[in-house]
Amino acid sequence: MVSCRYSDDLRALIAARLGTFDVNRRADVAGLKRAAVAIAIVPLDGDAAGQEATEAAFLLTARAAKLRSHAGQLALPGGRVDSGETIEQAALRELFEELGIVLDGTAIVGRLDDYQTRSGYLISPIVVWSPSSVVAMPNRAEVERVFRIPLCELLRPEAPEIFAIAESDRPVIRLALPSLGGRVNAPTAALLYQFREVALEGRPTRVDHFDQPVFAWR
Repeated sequence: MVSCRYSDDLRALIAARLGTFDVNRRADVAGLKRAAVAIAIVPLDGDAAGQEATEAAFLLTARAAKLRSHAGQLALPGGRVDSGETIEQAALRELFEELGIVLDGTAIVGRLDDYQTRSGYLISPIVVWSPSSVVAMPNRAEVERVFRIPLCELLRPEAPEIFAIAESDRPVIRLALPSLGGRVNAPTAALLYQFREVALEGRPTRVDHFDQPVFAWR
């Protein structure tokens, strides 16, 4: 199993595996709104300066309750791609706007497949490596709470839960995360599952066949 220690070795491993992955970049985006999210890798213990054995984590947010869409849901930091922006620029901007984290293009270690949602978005996940000194300062207008989830929770064999629903002929995926005491649903679950498979396990896995629960269709 891959080591989940926050280290240069882990960053190099993730970058190498993402670098050889054949990303599915969707060109047929008519009628879909482009969006970008950041899978931001951070030390679990906050400021990890001088801590050799700190565990790696990723950032997950609970969306503010007053937002017009998907209020209160667990999500990766991200949002709409503005006119004239690249996917990568949008992911970094959203990371700053939602969590106050300022990173430049050198923090980007790779990208995963575009994923179409039932609510009309085409999401592009960008993987970024945050320095040990990073401090998340949630924008309360958009983010109710921010979580640092241990990266190794994604590697648990029982983490992915795949099941059927009457409303779709596609399987639905969610991830059980013990540190949350609950589950995260697709589309976020699909994106994180592909990150686990490609970046941590080295398996070129696709996730576009996974559906979302009905409450996420709107």
